[in-house]
Amino acid sequence: MEDKESKSWNFIDLLKASGGLLTAIAIALVGYYTNNSLERMKANETRSQLYAELMSKREEAESALRKDMFVSILQSFLDKGADSIEKKVLNLELLAYNFHEALNLKPLFLHVAKQANASTDPNKQDYRERLERVAHDVAMKQVMVLGGAGSSFDRVVDLESLRASDKGVGVALDEGTLEVNGIKRTFRIRITEEDPATREMKALLTVATPTKDGKEETNVSEFWVGSFDFPMIDNVRLLPGQRCAIVINRYDQKSAYITLIYFPGSYAGLKEKPYFDEVMRQLLGSPQKSVGF
Repeated sequence: MEDKESKSWNFIDLLKASGGLLTAIAIALVGYYTNNSLERMKANETRSQLYAELMSKREEAESALRKDMFVSILQSFLDKGADSIEKKVLNLELLAYNFHEALNLKPLFLHVAKQANASTDPNKQDYRERLERVAHDVAMKQVMVLGGAGSSFDRVVDLESLRASDKGVGVALDEGTLEVNGIKRTFRIRITEEDPATREMKALLTVATPTKDGKEETNVSEFWVGSFDFPMIDNVRLLPGQRCAIVINRYDQKSAYITLIYFPGSYAGLKEKPYFDEVMRQLLGSPQKSVGF
């Protein structure tokens, strides 16, 4: 009997000793893994801070370079010196490729194109083609960016029919319905005039948005569109916080090929900031009516 009791106590003592040992081992393991986790977190945080610092310095250096470049190029257009057409075209190419999202370059394109046309330089046709090529490249680059966030459709304008139509009547294109961020709109385009000298067209754009009561809310805009219009800058404002634009892809004697693109206003150029009351209404969830510019 005593042997059984002795064995029982020995077993209990063993369990107590084992429990203390296991507890000590568990505490040691938890401490080890906790320290390792903290060290990994600290190392990751250090690497993240280093990466952020390097990116910040890189951004500062790039911004400083772009600022100096912008001032230098823009100053060449403001100086009264008689720079050659070739130099002006080159400077405009640099401006367009590097700052097309921040500046409305259409007036500068038209100005340089006018100077090129009036020039006696034997290469003036080449300069005009360079201007149109860089404008097309920039416009298509913007269309690709906006198309990723929005939606678009293509149409062909019969210029011969436009020239034969009554003044102000023009030609109507097939309407198209697009949807962005849950808002579906129908776009109706009528081309009413053409300026062959500048290769621009006057567009009458009607945007119809269905309302909850089954009716349509319409927004009508009239504007000229040409090779030097860029959709991030030259666009129609549609509330709440959206935009649409017409882009000329190609223009020849008989036809003009255009793209209408519908996109969120957050993708507009830096100069196209939302109005304060528009932002407040969005934050408060208040209803808005569409307006065009």
